[in-house]
Amino acid sequence: MNNKLRDEILNIIEHNSRIDTKELAVLTGVQELDVVNEMADMEKAGIICGYHTLIDWEKTDIDTVTALIEVRVTPQRGQGFDSIAERIYKYPEVRSVYLISGGYDLMVILEGKSLREVSSFVSDKLSTLDTVLSTATHFILKKYKDHGTIFNREQEDEREMITP
Repeated sequence: MNNKLRDEILNIIEHNSRIDTKELAVLTGVQELDVVNEMADMEKAGIICGYHTLIDWEKTDIDTVTALIEVRVTPQRGQGFDSIAERIYKYPEVRSVYLISGGYDLMVILEGKSLREVSSFVSDKLSTLDTVLSTATHFILKKYKDHGTIFNREQEDEREMITP
């Protein structure tokens, strides 16, 4: 793999995963076939893991609740945190699981239709796992920026100012 080309492609598609391969070729200064092959190689190697769409759910009629759940666990001998993280990420409600430093071990990002649904998941499924010692749930009330995208940016007045 061409590391320079790989790095250029990754930097571009991280901010715009819908960019056309022809445009990527122009931006990177290589043939489109080289871009297509490089992207296929990165997908095969697991460098590119998926393509996602960022949605501002507040502008839709769909109700969603997002929660950040800090989880303190007892790691299992010989497996560390991996097996408990795998048990947690297999639930369809779970969007992300991260191993973190600090007072808790895992950060679980969860989506549901209501506060009650999320709370029910935490109390009925997550907290009952045998290696979970404690949880702390934080609900997202408003998003200002996500994955580099600013939400609800005020439109700047682009009219020319006329002074007397």
